[in-house]
Amino acid sequence: MDTALVVMAAGMGSRFGGGIKQLEKVGPSGEIIMDYSIYAAKEAGFNKVVFIIRRDLEKDFREIIGNRIEKYIDVAYVFQEMDNIPEGFTVPEGRQKPWGTGQAVLSCLGVLDCPFVVINADDFYGKEAFRATHDYLVNLPEGSKAQYCMAGFVLGNTLSENGKVTRGVCEVKEGRLSTVEECFSLRREGNVVVGEDGSGNPKEFDPSVPVSMNLWGFTPDFLDELQNRFADFLRTEAVANPLKSEYLLPQIVGEMVKNGRASVAVLPTADKWFGVTYKEDKPLFVESINKLIAKGEFPAEIFR
Repeated sequence: MDTALVVMAAGMGSRFGGGIKQLEKVGPSGEIIMDYSIYAAKEAGFNKVVFIIRRDLEKDFREIIGNRIEKYIDVAYVFQEMDNIPEGFTVPEGRQKPWGTGQAVLSCLGVLDCPFVVINADDFYGKEAFRATHDYLVNLPEGSKAQYCMAGFVLGNTLSENGKVTRGVCEVKEGRLSTVEECFSLRREGNVVVGEDGSGNPKEFDPSVPVSMNLWGFTPDFLDELQNRFADFLRTEAVANPLKSEYLLPQIVGEMVKNGRASVAVLPTADKWFGVTYKEDKPLFVESINKLIAKGEFPAEIFR
């Protein structure tokens, strides 16, 4: 069965000092974060990569990663544009950013017709999550719809030492997602994690609570759901907060689960997240990758 890895790489990189953090070299042979994610996904069985990017990044992407990767795996590009919205709607005056991760994945409509996993370009998830999500998707009964999955990370394994992060904090019942709430400004303080809940209220979190890191597994029908729901979002949340509202995957999936329109298997992983949310994260990421190479988890050169 064909399966695809969808890489969300249209982010502005604003917290990374203005640089394009997705293209930062972190490996001993000049590898970038996506090299390791794509390698792990390909090893798990995924046979196609779709990059979601900004049009102004296309040249850099092709030169830095696309031209190398396409020798080893099928590659496609789609573009997340702020004005790619349904007929009858207009971009609010003053808005500067696209509409979030839901709109990003919706950019794949017409390109994907197989099960797929979505990841962030600037996160490294480890190998276990890719194996688990791939195996779940390929073992679904033929024609399955609204039977999705996500990698359930441990909150304490996903924090940055250099600043606050946003995570989808999950409630899981009998291995299935019950609720997911996007929580903000999360950081470790002693034995707990502090931050804000989805309403902006201060809250303490157990470091062992499962969280979504935007590693979702979907069947192709999810793209139709995204399209059908986008107009409703633009009529409601986008009107209430036209400059900053975002159409976000955790909220979309959470609403589908709440309304009984989807079932999401939570596939637990003990792997530690590595990422470069902040520029100061890069040295630790480099050190972590070198340790994995020394253990034989990855070769010293990837896709060369």
